[in-house]
Amino acid sequence: MISDYAWLIPVLPAVSAVLTLLFGKKMKGKGAEFGITALALAFALSVLVAVEVFSANVQAVADLEEYHETHAEEGDHAEDADHAEEGDHAEDGEAADEAHTEETSLRSGSPLDGIMVAAAGLEGLDLAAAGGEAIEIPEGISSFVNEGSLSLGQLGGDFELEAGQRIDGLAAMMFLLVTFVSLMVHIYSTGYMKGEPRYTYYFTLLSLFTMSMLIMVIANNMLQLLVGWELVGVCSFLLIGFYWEGRSNQHAAQKAFLTTKFGDVGLMVGVVSLWAQFGTFNIGEIIDMATHAEQAGGAPLETGLLTFGLISLFIGAIGKSAQFPLQTWLPDAMAGPTPVSALIHAATMVTAGIFLVARIYPVYQLSPAALAVIAVIGAITLFSMGFLALVQDDIKRVLAYSTVSQLGYMVAALSFSYTAGIFHLFTHGFFKALLFLASGSVIHAVHSNDMVNMGGLRKYMPATFWTWIIGTLALSAIFPLAGFWSKDEVLAGAFDSMGYTGNLVWILGGLGGFVTAFYMARATTMTFFGDYRGKIDDTHPAPHESPRSMKWPLIALSVPALAIGFINLPFDFAHSWGFAAWTMPSLEYFEGHPPHFFLSLAVGSTVLGVAGLAAGYFMYRTYKVPAEDPFNNLGLVTTVLQRKYFLDDLYSGLIMTTVRDRISPAVYWINDNVIDRVVYLAGIGTRSLGRGVYRVVDQKVIDGAINGAGTGANWTGGLIKFAQSGNVQFYAGAMFIGVFVFAVLFAAAA
Repeated sequence: MISDYAWLIPVLPAVSAVLTLLFGKKMKGKGAEFGITALALAFALSVLVAVEVFSANVQAVADLEEYHETHAEEGDHAEDADHAEEGDHAEDGEAADEAHTEETSLRSGSPLDGIMVAAAGLEGLDLAAAGGEAIEIPEGISSFVNEGSLSLGQLGGDFELEAGQRIDGLAAMMFLLVTFVSLMVHIYSTGYMKGEPRYTYYFTLLSLFTMSMLIMVIANNMLQLLVGWELVGVCSFLLIGFYWEGRSNQHAAQKAFLTTKFGDVGLMVGVVSLWAQFGTFNIGEIIDMATHAEQAGGAPLETGLLTFGLISLFIGAIGKSAQFPLQTWLPDAMAGPTPVSALIHAATMVTAGIFLVARIYPVYQLSPAALAVIAVIGAITLFSMGFLALVQDDIKRVLAYSTVSQLGYMVAALSFSYTAGIFHLFTHGFFKALLFLASGSVIHAVHSNDMVNMGGLRKYMPATFWTWIIGTLALSAIFPLAGFWSKDEVLAGAFDSMGYTGNLVWILGGLGGFVTAFYMARATTMTFFGDYRGKIDDTHPAPHESPRSMKWPLIALSVPALAIGFINLPFDFAHSWGFAAWTMPSLEYFEGHPPHFFLSLAVGSTVLGVAGLAAGYFMYRTYKVPAEDPFNNLGLVTTVLQRKYFLDDLYSGLIMTTVRDRISPAVYWINDNVIDRVVYLAGIGTRSLGRGVYRVVDQKVIDGAINGAGTGANWTGGLIKFAQSGNVQFYAGAMFIGVFVFAVLFAAAA
């Protein structure tokens, strides 16, 4: 199978990173050719893997539908036989008919109902809540999963460290997105970064960044996923701080690193918690045990501990995917090169949190409390963060706050629908990469991020303008572009689920769509319409279209931004179920909705999007100076938005003022005057005690005793030497005298 070689997908950019680092400066393209070649091969392999995985999943859905159709026909025959038998037992007919009707409804149902529940299901396979029973999945029919691992050694006991791959619909989809967007960014960067002194270093980091995300995507165990997760964070730190000469760039990189590390504490706690509960890091084993209500040793599943672990994991996702209240790092991440911003915002770092939740989604669906937390955090983020884009003049920061808001849509969607969440992740990756690279084309032309210094650029940069328009319409969810289908799927999933959180998400999501369209119309009008507000003279040439190396990636990204949404049409063509079936985690536990289409909801969201675009255009079509911006003259509202809801002030005041300026000096004083003093006094006391032991115990007692014993031995030896003379006659005389003395004594005694 092609998927057996999927491990090459992360290996290829890893190899390109090494080659670029070692030989890049000696190459004609300064190492860029290594990264482009590796990503082109990785994308080609990703396409082959996706074809294999998606085809197998579609076939599994078709086989399951055929199975249920066959059993439905058998149920009809059984029903006819039952009715014939009921005719022979007239007096019991009514009771028998009622019992038979109930049994038939549980056993068969319509084929369409069966496949909707089993393959794309509104309720998964747990029909108990609806008064039914779990739909049977016959042996031999399953979604595509190709899992394998390589042992890296034993760490004690039965624990084995391994590196492995888990290839399923989610991994195949992420491979396509990451490799394609990264390939476009690599190609685009050859033009955008031309002349950069650290050109080779940049392409080395770009390949490492892509490799890190792919390691996380392919992981079959939580430890390997954690390794990829942390490598993504390190690479983003290095790329955000790429222009480290500027102090603000240093601060932006540090802020991103520390904020995400705060969330990573939760992630690590969650990983350890799941391991403690299930006794394994293997993702497939965790899902299997959890969905069978078991944990390590076959014990019943403890839902409280499970919820704790899942919420802890989600804290990591909050940090990485810039959800409220840890979103403050992402706008500052614009300090890095614009192509890096495109990669971060579209296909790598910020999508990691969404991927994490989706990867173990069958486990999350077992915890309503965890899903409720996800829904609330996502709803707050998607609605509140869009407003901050209204007061931004930096074109990249407008897109940054847009990303935070769109990530909120994805997070909120995952609380109701697996398909809606990852479908919006998929489409958003293409049109957000397009918008960031288009903004980079503008910045490359005018040498400024500030929209105040732009205007009228559609006349100078037609290709950039039209690709930007495509991205803007897709982001604003205008029919029939990609964003329309994926955002509508999010709203439809929330609308269908109803309840407090469901209503919260679809209402705020609809209003957030208006805000999105408005700030994108504002950015578009300020950048491309009106008159050019920048300088044009001998030292400031007129803006011009970007080179082909930057223009063609924009055109390539425009294609999926236009058409990729059609892969999830809300209709059943040849029972394929499109994106929903392609990416399902399993037949048994697929909780994502099948493609929905609520006409009234779609029309309403489209009207709001068009209204937002129209309002933004007419409000800013005559814009000339910042004083004319209406959002700069709203008093307290302007202050709140410009201060980013005071969250940065809170963190700065709490961490920098309180911790750095107050707590840290106090801790230093305690360390210097208390702890160090105690250690110093302990040292002095120990030294004095040692001297006393030496002078009294060692010198006078121990040495005195030893010297006294020597003196005694010498004295007794001096006496003995007179007796031990060696004179035999002396010995005989002494013996005679002794015998005589003893004889006299005995005689006297007698």
